[in-house]
Amino acid sequence: MERLTDLPVNDYDSFAEAYSAENENNLVNAYYERPAMLALAGEVAGRRILDAGCGSGALSAALRERGAVVTGIDASAGMLALARRRLGEGVALHVVDLSDRLPFADGAFDDVVASLVLHYVEDWGPTLAELRRVLRPGGRLIASVDHPFVAYTIQDPRPDYFATTSYDFDWTFNGRSVPMRFWRKPLHAMTDAFTAAGFRLTALSEPQPDPAARELFPDDFHALSTKTCFLFFVLEVPPPTADSDE
Repeated sequence: MERLTDLPVNDYDSFAEAYSAENENNLVNAYYERPAMLALAGEVAGRRILDAGCGSGALSAALRERGAVVTGIDASAGMLALARRRLGEGVALHVVDLSDRLPFADGAFDDVVASLVLHYVEDWGPTLAELRRVLRPGGRLIASVDHPFVAYTIQDPRPDYFATTSYDFDWTFNGRSVPMRFWRKPLHAMTDAFTAAGFRLTALSEPQPDPAARELFPDDFHALSTKTCFLFFVLEVPPPTADSDE
């Protein structure tokens, strides 16, 4: 197996096509993570939604099909090229790193969806501050991340649970191994970061996979339905109070 040792970590441009193809109809993304995000989003017709870390646009497409007005951002130009192919010219797409200031006005969106993206970020503070800035009062951030318990137990030796620690691994696509790096935070650090950024937690979810996956993936369905995998949050920007208007 070829390992691309000369690649930087998380270099999605180098494997965008293979990654997109893998996630299109697989169990974890197509029958677990995306359905869970859509269920938490609920009725989105007419809502302005920023897909932060949109990748090749699968979630953006599903939100648009439900009537949302979607804007997508991603750090990978290669992934955005695939999103453009999928979504056409009717969706605004921008190459943006979530560690940078977002190119949008204050309160530009009703919702932000951040699907499996925050665990690439070591310091959530600046990123969450920007996501809050571009949300209107009453707007929502709907986010999924690697479950902190999973990220803790897969490491050997296990790290200090209460510390923010990185963990490296390889993803394999078409016989090529590519280096990845995620950041694991304890649960309280996640919720503290949301609160510090001005969000109010309204839902914490550990969902089940789509029942349709039982017949499609009989060998893996049971494992996914009985073990933790991802953790999902719904967070709200509190509307202004009467005191804050004075």
